[in-house]
Amino acid sequence: MQTTDLTGHISKRFNKDLDNLRNSVLAMGGLVETQLADAISSVVSGDSELGLRVAKDDYKVNKLEVSIDEECGRILATRAPAASDLRLIVAVIKTITDLERIGDESEKIGYLASKLAGMDRPTDSYIELKNLGHHVLQMVRDTMNAFARLDIEACKSIMLEDDRVDDEYDAITRQCITFMMEDPHSVQRVMNVTWAARALERIGDHAKNICEYVVYMVEGRDIRHTRHAKDKQ
Repeated sequence: MQTTDLTGHISKRFNKDLDNLRNSVLAMGGLVETQLADAISSVVSGDSELGLRVAKDDYKVNKLEVSIDEECGRILATRAPAASDLRLIVAVIKTITDLERIGDESEKIGYLASKLAGMDRPTDSYIELKNLGHHVLQMVRDTMNAFARLDIEACKSIMLEDDRVDDEYDAITRQCITFMMEDPHSVQRVMNVTWAARALERIGDHAKNICEYVVYMVEGRDIRHTRHAKDKQ
């Protein structure tokens, strides 16, 4: 009887560890969402101070990644998880890596926003960049919601959004090339816009990656590099 009680106690503690781990990932996701939203806002509004603050605060995202990674290592060493629990920990380790990279891209956008703030602004206030940014931000939000709910159907829809993000990025790139050809004096400003758009496109890729990890966590299937091949069949 005592052995059964001890086993149950250990099991409850392990479940609590896993719940805390998931909650930590969601907290990191929330911080990354805020960083990205502020980075987009700093570009659109021409707020140099906000952009620099986003860049400076990237260390908070990095600190969370290290903390969660260490917790994953502790659980692996002390709990020896198997099956779905092991898949959860592997997915968490991969997820926080992509979240950290989203933070890095947001940092880049913040720095670019501070540079753009000191240059002549177009009359449209970077509307295409704003639209792409909001699209990508929604992807990240939906991705973290899907992670919280382990919703693989939502993940499949989000992964399709990445193709639309790629199309928007391509359109901005073509437009920027046209601007530079028409006005050589705008090259530096337009290049900054191009780099910001590229950072947003990469964030969409990272959101898609996290969706793939959720599918792996729930179903045990690694669907990386397979979706487009299936689409062509």
